[in-house]
Amino acid sequence: MNKEIFRRRAALFGMVSLLALTAGCASRVSAPVRDGTQPPAAAAPVERVGFHVVRPGETVLALSRMYNVSVADIVGWNGLTNPNQIHVGQELRVAPETPVVAQVIPITSEPVVISPVVPQTGGAAPIKQEPRGGKQPYSDEAWEKMQRPGDVAVAESKQPVAPAAPETPRLPGPDGDWLWPVKGKVIVGFDEPVAGDAKLRNKGIDIAGTPGTPVLASAGGKVVYSGSGLRGLGKLVIIKHDANYLTAYAHNQQLLVKEAETVTKGQKIAELGSTDADRPKLHFEIRKQGQPVDPLKYLPAH
Repeated sequence: MNKEIFRRRAALFGMVSLLALTAGCASRVSAPVRDGTQPPAAAAPVERVGFHVVRPGETVLALSRMYNVSVADIVGWNGLTNPNQIHVGQELRVAPETPVVAQVIPITSEPVVISPVVPQTGGAAPIKQEPRGGKQPYSDEAWEKMQRPGDVAVAESKQPVAPAAPETPRLPGPDGDWLWPVKGKVIVGFDEPVAGDAKLRNKGIDIAGTPGTPVLASAGGKVVYSGSGLRGLGKLVIIKHDANYLTAYAHNQQLLVKEAETVTKGQKIAELGSTDADRPKLHFEIRKQGQPVDPLKYLPAH
């Protein structure tokens, strides 16, 4: 019995010794060695030209002094709602945006000149009937443009210089040396209301006639307009006689002269019609220094 107890105690003592030895060994095992090298710091952001990356302790006021700009500029360039709330690492514009300047590349190639092809009809050049740039309402400014068309000056510069005539024709004047453009009844006189509108006054006279009746040049001169670009006057011819006088012939059904053409007194320049009119008639004007005058004071009695 005693031997059995002794044996068990010896076994228990051995187990305790083993546990103590194991614990002692465990206490002598070193902890894992940590690498003392610190992880690499994040690379500082590269600042773009005209921008600044906020660092600790910096304020908008400090940046304005650093870059010699105003606080308002920095706030406006960056759309800041509160200039006191900026954070480290924030990229702010600190200089105005430089506009992109386009580089002009000169063209060295020779220009290509295209000559218009003029059809050979075997006769006179066709008369232009369509308006330049569309019709425009009647006004004194529009009328002035009709008297000085830009392409007439070009056409005149290309005209060959004609030899001096042996005798210069007498210019028209208020002495009765004018010709009635058509024979007919004057249905609306000068400065009379037009279409019952007291505010719209006739700037010439309206002469009744039959469609197709020849319209004659009241005096010799140069055609400065032939077309239908002035609303309310239909197909219109304007002839400049000298530095003071010109005449106008409106509502024609056919135009027979072209711009820059020289006409003589009594020459057929159009055919009476009713374009832009309520009845067949010729609207005839005489203008002195650009102002309309009463044609009946210049035309001979008939």
